[in-house]
Amino acid sequence: MLKIWGRLNSINVMKVMWCVEELGIEYQRVDAGMQYGVVGEDYYARLNPNRRVPTIEDDGLVLWESNVIVRYLSAKYGSGSLSPVDAGERALADQWMDWQQTTLHPDITFIFWAVVRDLKANQDPEKLAAAASRAGNAWQVLDDHLAGRDFLCGGHLTMADIPAGAAVWRWYNMEIERPIFTNVEAWHERLKQRPGFQQFIMQPLT
Repeated sequence: MLKIWGRLNSINVMKVMWCVEELGIEYQRVDAGMQYGVVGEDYYARLNPNRRVPTIEDDGLVLWESNVIVRYLSAKYGSGSLSPVDAGERALADQWMDWQQTTLHPDITFIFWAVVRDLKANQDPEKLAAAASRAGNAWQVLDDHLAGRDFLCGGHLTMADIPAGAAVWRWYNMEIERPIFTNVEAWHERLKQRPGFQQFIMQPLT
């Protein structure tokens, strides 16, 4: 059985849990990280030397890094659905997953730690405004891409939507000023109709 280590209020764990729900995989989850500890234990370091979450074990294979886990699960259990079969389409899905991690995630996370977790170091007005501006520019890229598309890779949900989808819920539920992105908002509404998104992503920000 698939085993998952991670706390449910981690955005990176949320991605994996939503993916698992979409795929209908049976799993066991162990709370780990922050108040739950576990990541400091020696046995966990042997699984994940970064001592972070999530980590999974599936048929003896241990993986960490949330987007890698989503790719793996989608390829193994969702080929032709979450994981496109065509090499070009799969590369496009990979592209948007990497974009979330390298372009969108850093500034969304900076803002989150400032306004939700009250990290004083992130509350400098100029730095916060700069992060919000960069995040807005990133969302504009996605908004342009989503014109005429229901999901990032076209007409149905793929693994490409999962990392950015976890981020869009966070973006629209932080107490910040936001530009209007019509296509992103419509995509967000479509995601909110999915049971896995409702269960694992649509949670109060903590």
